Amino acid sequence: MSDWTDGLPEAAKLFLEGRRLDEVECIISDLPGIARGKAVPASKFARQEYFHLPDSIFYQTITGDWGEAAGPDGFIERDMILRPDMSTATAAPWTGDWTLQVIHDAFDRNGVPVPCSPRNVLKRVVQLYHDQGWKPVVAPEMEFYLVARNLDPANEIKPMMGRSGRPAAARQAYSMTAVDEFGPVIDHIYDFAEAQGFEIDGITQEGGAGQLEINLRHGSPVRLADEVFFFKRLIREAALRHDCYATFMAKPIADEPGSAMHIHHSVLDLKTGKNIFAGPNEEETPAFMHFIAGLQNHMPDALAVMAPYVNSYRRYVKDHAAPINLEWGRDNRTTGIRIPLAGPEARRVENRLAGMDCNPYLCIAASLACGYLGLMEQKMPREEFTGDAYEGEGDIPRVLGEALDMFEEATALHHVLGPDFARVYAIVKRAEYDEFLQVISPWEREHLLLNV
Repeated sequence: MSDWTDGLPEAAKLFLEGRRLDEVECIISDLPGIARGKAVPASKFARQEYFHLPDSIFYQTITGDWGEAAGPDGFIERDMILRPDMSTATAAPWTGDWTLQVIHDAFDRNGVPVPCSPRNVLKRVVQLYHDQGWKPVVAPEMEFYLVARNLDPANEIKPMMGRSGRPAAARQAYSMTAVDEFGPVIDHIYDFAEAQGFEIDGITQEGGAGQLEINLRHGSPVRLADEVFFFKRLIREAALRHDCYATFMAKPIADEPGSAMHIHHSVLDLKTGKNIFAGPNEEETPAFMHFIAGLQNHMPDALAVMAPYVNSYRRYVKDHAAPINLEWGRDNRTTGIRIPLAGPEARRVENRLAGMDCNPYLCIAASLACGYLGLMEQKMPREEFTGDAYEGEGDIPRVLGEALDMFEEATALHHVLGPDFARVYAIVKRAEYDEFLQVISPWEREHLLLNV
């Protein structure tokens, strides 16, 4: 093997032990979070320091159409320079040959990070924290559904058949029997995760039929976003091995709960390593309250990033395990901002609004950006909500169009995420939304065709 493999992460080395590496997948996340890139022979990867992809991959909608987001020179599809981050090298254990995946960072010809690249957006936000002497820490929770194969988009999505031969049952949250139903799929998820060097903190059955949750250990925002990015592909591949689909769609089944990506945040002092949310006597600090206020004040503007599709807003339904407002409360799962039970060192804030259909880099970046703005503005949040927050009023955008209107006007958020990124993102998402508005739904045909 080539010398470059000597510096691989330990899990990648173990995967290749005694084997000849055949191929390397050079990948990068686009705006939806889809892996784009090139698969090259290992011998070629060893010889090249970088690769090229056109910047137009960041102008493409989820449907494959294009947003008019090119710069003043027009749609000329400039080449970006993609440089590998070898710390991300990991196995692709579902392939037929011995393959590694490596996430790349995107730069322009002058070596400047491309502002539209989602990983660069997150790095930008993390650097703003570092500039203030802070180290952000996150822990994402991933919810998803295992569903029966769906070959016709006109058909409703149905839960997969479990090991018993019956469709997965709903309302079985935390049931180990329900988890056992998907045992073979879960085993493959664990096997793939082990081969890739990922540590799963736990798998539970959620409230929906065939809905599971995977928790990841807390750590660096960029590293955790990389893992979620990898995990989405890993889980899909594991499901396909068992004749079913894994979907991260926010609301795939009408009468079932939606799938969220809850994000736990804490912030450490770079010099001391102490949690800035806890004071010398273990009390809650002003910084803790400022962070909560930042989420309350800025998340409506950022929701178009955390809930990026028209389907995302179908999740926000009363009494369906998703928040409808930005109230905050201690150990209260009905609020949009929850403070989990934890000791002072682990004191953290949980954002429960983000959907699992998000791009993990952009979603974590947007959530951290809201908290950062709160820390800088030093405002106090509204009074803690006690009781059932579903009884309160909704204070978040209800549709993507409204969310985009708010995002386009959010200059403070643009400054943190990057003005160029904000411009491109708004244009691409607006193009998606306009395309959706041209579709006539079954509901319209059923209720309007002969009645109005």
